[in-house]
Amino acid sequence: MRTTTSRLSLLAGIALFAAGCTWVPMKPGAAAVRVIAAGGAPAGCEKRGEVVVSVKDRVGLYRRNPLRVREELETLARNEAPGLQADTVQPLGEPVAGEQRYAAWRCGAGGGRAASTGAGATTGVQTYPLGG
Repeated sequence: MRTTTSRLSLLAGIALFAAGCTWVPMKPGAAAVRVIAAGGAPAGCEKRGEVVVSVKDRVGLYRRNPLRVREELETLARNEAPGLQADTVQPLGEPVAGEQRYAAWRCGAGGGRAASTGAGATTGVQTYPLGG
Protein backbone atom coordinates (compact mmCIF):
# COMPACT_ATOMS: atom_id res chain seq x y z
CA MET A 1 0.00 0.00 0.00
CA ARG A 2 2.84 2.34 0.88
CA THR A 3 4.58 1.85 -2.49
CA THR A 4 1.31 2.51 -4.35
CA THR A 5 0.92 5.83 -2.54
CA SER A 6 4.56 6.71 -3.25
CA ARG A 7 4.16 5.90 -6.92
CA LEU A 8 0.97 7.93 -7.21
CA SER A 9 2.67 10.89 -5.50
CA LEU A 10 5.64 10.60 -7.84
CA LEU A 11 3.41 10.40 -10.92
CA ALA A 12 1.35 13.38 -9.74
CA GLY A 13 4.55 15.38 -9.20
CA ILE A 14 5.88 14.51 -12.65
CA ALA A 15 2.55 15.41 -14.27
CA LEU A 16 2.47 18.76 -12.47
CA PHE A 17 6.06 19.50 -13.49
CA ALA A 18 5.39 18.51 -17.12
CA ALA A 19 2.30 20.72 -17.23
CA GLY A 20 4.49 23.68 -16.27
CA CYS A 21 6.83 22.97 -19.18
CA THR A 22 4.82 24.31 -22.08
CA TRP A 23 6.09 25.33 -25.46
CA VAL A 24 4.28 27.31 -28.11
CA PRO A 25 5.49 26.44 -31.62
CA MET A 26 5.72 29.16 -34.26
CA LYS A 27 3.43 28.52 -37.23
CA PRO A 28 4.47 28.98 -40.87
CA GLY A 29 4.41 32.66 -41.82
CA ALA A 30 4.67 33.84 -38.21
CA ALA A 31 8.46 34.14 -38.33
CA ALA A 32 8.10 37.06 -40.77
CA VAL A 33 5.80 38.96 -38.37
CA ARG A 34 7.57 41.77 -36.53
CA VAL A 35 6.83 42.75 -32.94
CA ILE A 36 7.05 46.47 -32.17
CA ALA A 37 7.01 48.24 -28.83
CA ALA A 38 3.78 49.34 -27.20
CA GLY A 39 2.82 52.93 -27.86
CA GLY A 40 1.25 54.94 -30.62
CA ALA A 41 0.22 53.64 -34.02
CA PRO A 42 3.18 52.94 -36.32
CA ALA A 43 3.52 55.42 -39.20
CA GLY A 44 2.43 54.22 -42.62
CA CYS A 45 0.68 51.09 -41.34
CA GLU A 46 -2.90 49.92 -41.75
CA LYS A 47 -4.61 48.45 -38.70
CA ARG A 48 -5.91 44.96 -39.49
CA GLY A 49 -7.52 44.22 -36.14
CA GLU A 50 -6.76 43.07 -32.63
CA VAL A 51 -5.99 39.66 -31.20
CA VAL A 52 -6.27 38.42 -27.64
CA VAL A 53 -4.01 35.54 -26.73
CA SER A 54 -3.66 33.58 -23.52
CA VAL A 55 -1.51 30.93 -21.86
CA LYS A 56 -1.46 29.43 -18.41
CA ASP A 57 0.48 31.67 -16.04
CA ARG A 58 -0.01 29.27 -13.12
CA VAL A 59 0.04 25.51 -12.81
CA GLY A 60 -1.52 24.61 -9.50
CA LEU A 61 0.33 26.62 -6.88
CA TYR A 62 3.33 27.12 -9.17
CA ARG A 63 3.60 30.56 -10.80
CA ARG A 64 5.32 30.32 -14.19
CA ASN A 65 8.24 32.55 -15.14
CA PRO A 66 6.70 35.87 -16.30
CA LEU A 67 9.30 36.26 -19.06
CA ARG A 68 8.44 32.82 -20.44
CA VAL A 69 4.72 33.63 -20.31
CA ARG A 70 5.36 36.90 -22.18
CA GLU A 71 7.42 35.09 -24.86
CA GLU A 72 4.65 32.55 -25.41
CA LEU A 73 2.01 35.28 -25.66
CA GLU A 74 4.14 37.07 -28.26
CA THR A 75 4.54 33.86 -30.27
CA LEU A 76 0.78 33.25 -30.19
CA ALA A 77 0.13 36.82 -31.38
CA ARG A 78 2.62 36.35 -34.22
CA ASN A 79 0.87 33.08 -35.13
CA GLU A 80 -2.46 34.91 -35.46
CA ALA A 81 -1.18 37.84 -37.55
CA PRO A 82 -0.98 36.13 -40.98
CA GLY A 83 -4.67 35.21 -40.70
CA LEU A 84 -5.44 38.94 -40.55
CA GLN A 85 -3.04 39.74 -43.41
CA ALA A 86 -0.88 41.55 -40.83
CA ASP A 87 2.90 41.63 -40.78
CA THR A 88 3.39 43.47 -37.48
CA VAL A 89 1.96 43.07 -33.97
CA GLN A 90 2.05 45.55 -31.10
CA PRO A 91 1.13 44.85 -27.47
CA LEU A 92 -1.72 47.06 -26.24
CA GLY A 93 -0.94 46.52 -22.57
CA GLU A 94 0.80 44.29 -20.08
CA PRO A 95 -0.12 40.62 -19.67
CA VAL A 96 -2.77 40.03 -17.00
CA ALA A 97 -3.44 36.53 -15.66
CA GLY A 98 -1.78 34.97 -18.71
CA GLU A 99 -3.75 37.04 -21.24
CA GLN A 100 -2.62 39.90 -23.48
CA ARG A 101 -4.17 42.00 -26.25
CA TYR A 102 -2.22 42.92 -29.41
CA ALA A 103 -2.94 45.24 -32.34
CA ALA A 104 -2.27 43.68 -35.74
CA TRP A 105 -0.86 45.99 -38.44
CA ARG A 106 -0.01 45.71 -42.12
CA CYS A 107 3.08 47.83 -42.66
CA GLY A 108 4.60 46.32 -45.79
CA ALA A 109 8.25 45.38 -46.23
CA GLY A 110 10.25 47.03 -43.46
CA GLY A 111 7.38 49.43 -42.72
CA GLY A 112 6.33 50.97 -39.45
CA ARG A 113 8.88 52.19 -36.96
CA ALA A 114 11.67 50.14 -38.48
CA ALA A 115 11.40 52.24 -41.64
CA SER A 116 13.21 55.10 -39.90
CA THR A 117 16.43 53.07 -39.95
CA GLY A 118 16.33 52.49 -43.70
CA ALA A 119 18.59 53.95 -46.38
CA GLY A 120 19.78 57.44 -45.64
CA ALA A 121 18.99 57.28 -41.93
CA THR A 122 21.71 58.28 -39.51
CA THR A 123 22.05 55.56 -36.90
CA GLY A 124 25.64 56.04 -35.76
CA VAL A 125 26.52 52.57 -37.05
CA GLN A 126 28.84 51.85 -39.95
CA THR A 127 29.17 48.58 -41.84
CA TYR A 128 32.21 47.30 -43.68
CA PRO A 129 32.46 44.47 -46.23
CA LEU A 130 34.30 41.34 -45.14
CA GLY A 131 36.99 39.95 -47.39
CA GLY A 132 36.59 39.88 -51.01
